[in-house]
Amino acid sequence: MSCSQLVRDRIDPLVNPGLLGTSHIHQIVGGNAFNTTMPLSSSDPATLSTCTTCTFTDDFSNYWTAILYFRARNGTYKRVKQLGSLFHESAREGGMTIYYFPQFINPKPLAIKAFAPGFRMRVGHPDRNHPVNETGHPRTSPDWKPTALYDGITYTCLMDEGTRFTNLTDGFPNHPCPAGILTTLPFPSCWDGKKLDSPGHQSHVAFAKGGTVGYTRGNPCPAEHPVMIPQIMLEIRWDTTEFNDPDLWPEEAGKQPFLWSFGDSLGYGHHGDYIFGWRGDSLQQTFDSLECGGDQICGLPTQTIAKANECMGERRVVEEVDGWLEEMPGGVVARPW
Repeated sequence: MSCSQLVRDRIDPLVNPGLLGTSHIHQIVGGNAFNTTMPLSSSDPATLSTCTTCTFTDDFSNYWTAILYFRARNGTYKRVKQLGSLFHESAREGGMTIYYFPQFINPKPLAIKAFAPGFRMRVGHPDRNHPVNETGHPRTSPDWKPTALYDGITYTCLMDEGTRFTNLTDGFPNHPCPAGILTTLPFPSCWDGKKLDSPGHQSHVAFAKGGTVGYTRGNPCPAEHPVMIPQIMLEIRWDTTEFNDPDLWPEEAGKQPFLWSFGDSLGYGHHGDYIFGWRGDSLQQTFDSLECGGDQICGLPTQTIAKANECMGERRVVEEVDGWLEEMPGGVVARPW
């Protein structure tokens, strides 16, 4: 589904609940009840939201990531605009394309337990400054294997707007990309069946055995996290083409000019957050419908992208986000890595 951008703001109800003016700015999509504080017991987005930026009208969940910036040779910063992904080009401010995958084992899908109200989780580690697939082999090698810490977040250097599953890297590409950069963030697909959240927002969930994209392999869940949940994947297209002139890039060989709004210029710290907010049992009913086919969640009401674009959030931290800036919102500058 397409989810248009709700707002860009420096709030984070998971990492910094109640704080107005968090350390860095995010881009948020989904239900318009997104706020500084969203406690487990009293903040169901499905009941508090009056609209959603997503094309499925039962989905008032919130999804958010950091924002991409370009750093010029003179040390100033400029926000990189987003583009709607293929077939979602009209999404306001680019937004995100969001996937919900079942886990397939022929001849039928495995049983999926939809999230419960209050559920939330996070993928990625913003403080990470090194790749976690340290096996000595490039991703394209048949000998490449993810380590236990690998979270599946990737960058695609787009040759054209339809490029998929090629030119993958775990950090920022080190050369200009003809059609921009696509970032992909898969969330874990297994749950402990007990906790709606956990310290760090990660330990109550896990990836299926054998990889982060279990939906393509039908891998079972680990014993500590035996409940299979829908696997969510966020896809965001960043329009880096404005900065493709090599004369704009760092003069130092092997360096690239992009960084996340929390200061990461390597890319290994990219991360995403999720708070569940589907109305009623609509998501469970969908995953219980084995006759459902195709590449859309079927049997759910939808709205046009144009209608989704009408749902907007109000920015709570008013500050300069665009244009050429001496520092990124929140006073963030590039980390000295």
